[in-house]
Order: sequence, then C-alpha cells, then structure tokens
Amino acid sequence: MILNGRETAQKIKNDLKREVEELKNRIKKVPTLAVIQVGDDPASQIYVNSKIKQCSEVGIESKAYIYPITITEEEILAKIEELNRDKTVNGILVQLPLPKHIDEMKVIDKIALEKDVDGFKPENIGLLFLNREEVLLPCTPAGIMRLFKEYSIELEGKDIVVIGRSNIVGKPLSLLLINSGATVTVCNSKTKNLKEKTKSADIVIVAVGKANFLTEDMVKDGVIVVDVGINRDGKKICGDVDFETVSKKSSYITPVPGGVGPMTIALLLENTVKSFKNIERIKGE
Repeated sequence: MILNGRETAQKIKNDLKREVEELKNRIKKVPTLAVIQVGDDPASQIYVNSKIKQCSEVGIESKAYIYPITITEEEILAKIEELNRDKTVNGILVQLPLPKHIDEMKVIDKIALEKDVDGFKPENIGLLFLNREEVLLPCTPAGIMRLFKEYSIELEGKDIVVIGRSNIVGKPLSLLLINSGATVTVCNSKTKNLKEKTKSADIVIVAVGKANFLTEDMVKDGVIVVDVGINRDGKKICGDVDFETVSKKSSYITPVPGGVGPMTIALLLENTVKSFKNIERIKGE
C-alpha cells in the first residue's frame, strides 16, 4: 500500500484552513510566516515559491525576503533580529543551504525560539529529547510521524532502522521514534553489515541522498519503507529507494515524489499556526 503524503498533507491543510479562518473571525488576526532566501539557486527558489503558495492556500500570510548571494552574515543576522522583534511575524524560516561565507548554525541560533517553525534550534531539539508538547518539531520527521498515524501504523515494539544521521532528519526522527516506544537503530551509508540490519527491520527509513540506495535484497517481506530522498536521475526525480523492486516486498511504502515532501510543507504550516497561537497566548497573559 502506498503511504500517500500528498493526500494526507491536503487533509492537514484543509484542517488548518478552517482553523485559520476561525482565528481570523475570532481575534481578527492570522499567522504570518517570514521566509528568507539567499541567492538564486533554482531548487531553493522552487521550495520558497511552493511554501509561499501553500501559505496562501490555508490563509497564512507570508513575507519573502530574497537577498543576493553577496549579502553578509551580519546583514542576515540583523534582519532576523528585526523579524524577532516584529510582532506581526509568528514564524521565521531561512531556506537552506546558505552560502559558505554564512554560518548556518549562527543564523538558526539567532531565530527566536517561539518563531523557530523549522524546529532546528538546539532548544527545540532539547524539548524534543524531553518529549515536551510545546516543542516545534522539525517538519520532515514530524511529517513522517503523521503519515504513520494517518495509516494507523503502530510503532511501539517495532524494530526500526533509520539510514541517515543528519540534524534535520535522522537524529530528530530517531528521538520521535524512541518516544513512541520503538527500538531504533541509526545507520548511515558507511555502516558495516548494513544489509543485515535492514533485513531484520520492521520499518526502514532512508535519508542519505543517494538514488536507489535501498534495494530489494536489503529488506524482508512485509517491510514498511519511508523514502526521504529527493534525487535527480536524468530528467526524472527519484528517491533513495529502488521503488520498483522494493515496493513488491513492502506492506507500505512512500513514493517519490508525493510521499514525504508534501508532508514537510504541511507540517511547516502547522508549526506556523502553533507558533501563532503560542505567541498570542503569551501576549494575553
């Protein structure tokens, strides 16, 4: 069975649209997301445009700040500080990657905790570690967890292999899975005897950025597979999983495109609404 991220994301956006409309009618305000992009990388531009478009679809206002690649780190940090103080802005997103002369961690650290809708700040990762409900979760891991919930996939007691140890996906996702009662093994593309580990797993999640990395001989029958990868194979977009062969052995599998990608943006929108409600609650106290 396909884990359809596009359909599930649309359900989330429909719920958010109703919630934003209700907020607008009740308190005469709507959430606002500020998006910062540096340079004119085509992929980044596509992502930014998609986020802005989908904000509009659910009634979230957006502000885009597009800067040339020559902008200094100091100028970016100053802009974030300005947005931190701006009471009309509820979420701040900096499109990654940034040019090499700008320290990504400095930029992420500068974003106010309550406006960190990407969920990348160390403080939010700490809240995730403690399983606190006020955390703003990193969007891709949160989207994967929502897919499991949508399809009633029980995680408690499952053996799960996560291939990929990034700060954006692998590490926070592993914490979410642990908090759900799963037994989690975190691997990477250089892990010894990787096939032995994946072959015994009930669920395999792949986020290594290598086209068709997970193959049919690496999984058991009935496995659940989540593909986080987005790779270009000629003119075609493909994931980290050899979908054609692995899907034949899987009980559930995400497609690329149409799996994890739409969920990431849907959870970004959800975080923006959550941030808005948290800030408005703080103002009201």
